[in-house]
Amino acid sequence: MIIADSWTSKADEILAARPDLVIAAVPYQETAVVEILKTGIRFLGLAPRTLDDIYTDIALISGSVGSGESGLKVISEMQAAIDDVRRQTASLPRKRVFCEEWGKPVIASQPWVAELVDAAGGDFLGKPGAQCSVEEIARQDPEVIVAAWCGVGDRVPLARIASASGRGWSDTAAVRNSQVYCISDELLNTPAPTLVKGLRALAGAIHPAAFGHPPGLRSITQITG
Repeated sequence: MIIADSWTSKADEILAARPDLVIAAVPYQETAVVEILKTGIRFLGLAPRTLDDIYTDIALISGSVGSGESGLKVISEMQAAIDDVRRQTASLPRKRVFCEEWGKPVIASQPWVAELVDAAGGDFLGKPGAQCSVEEIARQDPEVIVAAWCGVGDRVPLARIASASGRGWSDTAAVRNSQVYCISDELLNTPAPTLVKGLRALAGAIHPAAFGHPPGLRSITQITG
């Protein structure tokens, strides 16, 4: 049973479900974790950074519930899907990509997203998971800008990202060519098999002629705001 995301869920909501095992990924509420641990309920706290970490966590979760073989199948399918996209982009020109998971302050997406950008045919700009200088990103002149803000879904204000005077990104290749996109938060920020859909959305953002417009991808040309 999924109660809520790890950050907003409350201890009383979790305990009311009478779980045998509680699984949470960072960031999660420390106070809620303390209350859960007091009850003696098994708690599995995860903090993945890379795709390999995510594969390890899937194996750990599936093993914890007695479905180890199913977990290995999920991992194998994810790896095969990522390798397939990598093969498709191998002969395509690489593009400079800035991908952010928060906008104020500007924070670059996590290391696993940087790995997906690489598989999708892009060169990730900035340090993954770290706060970025808008001036430095502008200097690197991204050809593609992707926003996947935590908790915002697909409602990122792309026009403001492109034109905000505080960012100074209006002269970047990405803005000039309208390659500014939002990818639904849950497709890139959730360390789960849904990352495969996020990868396909990234491929569509970086190489639209080759990959079209996959689900979960919104362009600045579709909806202003």
